[in-house]
Amino acid sequence: MPRRGVVELRRIEDKVSRQVRFSKRRAGLFKKAFELSLLCDAEVSLLVFSPAGKLYEYASASIEDTYDRYQQFAGAETTVNEDQNRNDNQDEASLDLQSQVKEIATWSVQNNAEESDANELEQLENLLRNALRETRSKKMLGTQNSGGSTSSAQNCKESRDHGTRCPDLNCASGE
Repeated sequence: MPRRGVVELRRIEDKVSRQVRFSKRRAGLFKKAFELSLLCDAEVSLLVFSPAGKLYEYASASIEDTYDRYQQFAGAETTVNEDQNRNDNQDEASLDLQSQVKEIATWSVQNNAEESDANELEQLENLLRNALRETRSKKMLGTQNSGGSTSSAQNCKESRDHGTRCPDLNCASGE
């Protein structure tokens, strides 16, 4: 039995031939969709619009239910992408914090605090404050993401205990 030739994929110019090919291919596509749902117990929905604008549809279950399920899946996909972007931003913040800690360590190796002037000590103090602020904000993000909660009052109290400014921008204490 001779094999079929390879069909060249291009638009069929003759309108009648195009309509005949569309009808045959549509029937084959719907048959495959039915077989897939029956043999593999898959939920299949298929919508096809003809060149004339007529709608042909097949669904192994309700099209509305399948579409709702698709929307939930697409929403979950978006959430995964947002979480990945948030993790990338946290990784960048970690690198910034690590570079600040290295800068502090380098400063402490190169300089003796007793021999440093006020400007050098002030620079070190600023580096330490920035690193502490970033660490606290990461800690707050971690507790918020994990479901734990730290109240603003607790943050203010911790800040006062450590002699630093409260990291909560909405804090009324101004400390």
